[in-house]
Amino acid sequence: MKKILLALLAILAAGVPPVRGQAQISSTAKPMLAESRNRTFFPKNWVRGFVDFGIAPSHNEPDLGRCSFPQAPNSGGTRTLCTAYARYMLIGYMEFQPLARTPARHLFLFFEPKLSFGRNIPQLHYSASMEPIAYDRSMGIGFQLPKNFELRVTQHQVNYLGRYRRYVGPSDLGKNGPYGLYTTINVRWSFGGYGRAGAPPAY
Repeated sequence: MKKILLALLAILAAGVPPVRGQAQISSTAKPMLAESRNRTFFPKNWVRGFVDFGIAPSHNEPDLGRCSFPQAPNSGGTRTLCTAYARYMLIGYMEFQPLARTPARHLFLFFEPKLSFGRNIPQLHYSASMEPIAYDRSMGIGFQLPKNFELRVTQHQVNYLGRYRRYVGPSDLGKNGPYGLYTTINVRWSFGGYGRAGAPPAY
C-alpha cells in the first residue's frame, strides 16, 4: 500500500510545472509594464473610444428638429422636401490622452461625431433611404480630478448635409434650435468602474 502511495505522489510531483517558470514570466513582464508606465508620450491606450451604428424602426425615427410636425398646410404632403427624420444613426466617441507623465497627463481631448441618415415623414411616408441629413459633433478638452471627477469644456455644432444646407420648404424650421452652436463647461462624475481603463493612473 505504501509503495502505491509513493508511486502516486511521484507521478503528481512530476506533473506539477516548476514555479520558477512562472517567476521567469513575471520577471519578463515587469520590465515591459514599467517601460509603458515610464513613457512620457503615447502610453498604452492613449487613444480609446467606440463606434455605434443604429437603425430606427418605422414609427420610431429620431426627430432632428428641422421639420415641423404636423406639416404646414402647403408643404406638399408626401412630396415635401423636408423629410429630416432619421432612419440610421452613426455615432462615435474618441479620447486622446498622449501624455503619461507630469501633471499634464491628466489632460485629454475628446471628439464625439454623430451622423444621421434617412428620408421619412411621420404617418405619411417611410423608407429605407440613407439620404444624409446632418453631421452633429461635440469636441473639447478635459482634465481629470480626484475621486473620479472630470472638468470638461465642450463645444457643440451641427452641419446639415445635402439639400438641408438650404431652405427646403414651408415645413422647414431652420437651422436654429437644439442643434445649434454652443459651448458648455461641465463637471462629470464617473462611478461603478466606468471610465478609461487604459489611462495613466490619475491620483
